[in-house]
Parts: sequence; structure tokens; C-alpha cells
Amino acid sequence: MLSDESFMRYHRQVQLPEIGESGQQALEQAKVLIIGAGGLGAPAALYLAGAGVGSLVIADGDRVERSNLQRQIIYRDRHQGESKAQAAVAQVKALNPHIRARAVTANLAKLQLAMEISLADVVLDCTDNFDSRHAINQACFAHQKVLISAAAIRWQGQLMSFDFRAQQGPCYHCLFPNGEMKAPQNCSESGIAGPVVGIMGTFQALQAIKAITGSGEPGVGQFRQFDALTLQWQQFGLPMNPQCPVCSKESL
Repeated sequence: MLSDESFMRYHRQVQLPEIGESGQQALEQAKVLIIGAGGLGAPAALYLAGAGVGSLVIADGDRVERSNLQRQIIYRDRHQGESKAQAAVAQVKALNPHIRARAVTANLAKLQLAMEISLADVVLDCTDNFDSRHAINQACFAHQKVLISAAAIRWQGQLMSFDFRAQQGPCYHCLFPNGEMKAPQNCSESGIAGPVVGIMGTFQALQAIKAITGSGEPGVGQFRQFDALTLQWQQFGLPMNPQCPVCSKESL
């Protein structure tokens, strides 16, 4: 049973028949890893904390800069120069002191990445480079985790959800083969409309809540692209690559 405190705090959410008390209990028991505390991770962390996800781990090796404040809404002006992960954890704890939150002040890679992913139920890839995305995808597949990945640049956003609990594809590598894509552009070179990255991070939080509570359509194996200038969404099914070195049967 939910405590009185939990029932009062999450009452509007518990009222949803797709969530209810059992879904709220699932959220309180869930562990979510957010890799990257920038424009995507900032709104995702706040919404997941507000929803009552019991354990959040926020990993980022960078520090808050003035140019971040235009879109990374979890930070305040006074946070300039501070660790992003530590400042983000302080903010989510201020929003909801009833959750557990831990900062990892490093850009996760190799063994540390694998360890943190192995401890999570759901992983949010909020990074901004192909190398990190491929490493996260491979580790999530190996450890049979739910992976929710997003990206944003200029007026465009992308969203993908993968459920590797049955160790089946498709995966991120099926769509973007490692080494075969040009290096992605970044916000400092191409610009970004702040609400666009906020929309995509919010959708990552929404997909995580749905995955944890079993609500609605998970949208696994779908590539969604958002155009903020027209408010149009495009959606494509992701075919599994039978030669994928990550998720094909030959790779297992």
C-alpha cells in the first residue's frame, strides 16, 4: 500500500487508471539512469523526480556554463562553475526529498558505464555524440535494459525507445551503424531552440514512466522525428539489421 504521504503527493497521477496504486509503487521501486544532464537530461530528471521514481542516478562530467542556462532548465544562474551532476541531484532532491538521487561526476565509459547500466531498470541516453550513444546502446543490450534515446538540434528533435529485456533488436546500431555516419552537429555550432530539446527530454521521461508502469503503447522500435517549425511528427518503423554486430542472433 502507498503511504499517506505518497498518496497525497502523487494523487493526480494515481488517479490515472493506467497507473493506479500499483503503478505508483512500481515507480517508487524503479531505478533510472540518466546519462547526460544537459538539455535533454534536465527536464527528464525533473519530471521523473516529480513522478516519484524511487532512485535516480544522474551522470555527467561537465560543469554548468552560462550558455547552458538558455535550455538546461534544471540549473540556476548561481550554479555556474558547479558540477552538472551534483547541481542536478540537488535540484531533484529539492523538488522531491522522498526519492533517492545520486550524482556521477564523470562521463560514463567502459566498465563504469556497464556497472551503472547493470544497476538500472531504465536508461535515458541524453548524450550528444555518436560514440557515447553506441556504447550505451551496446551496454543496454548486453544487460537487457530499456533504453530511451533522444537528440535535438536547431528546430529538430528525434526520439527512439528500445526494450532489450528479451535481448531482441532492433537497436540504435541498426539505424545508425557505428563508423558509417558523419559526426553529428552540436548546439554550439548549429544552434538550438531551447523548448525543442526540452520537448524531447520530456518525452524521454514520459516513455520511462510508461515503461515502468506498463501504460499505453511503448513505441519500441520506432524512430520519431519532430519539426518544431511546423509542429509535425514523422514516424518510421526500425527494421532489425540481421547483420547487426550488437543485436543480431549471430552476435549473441
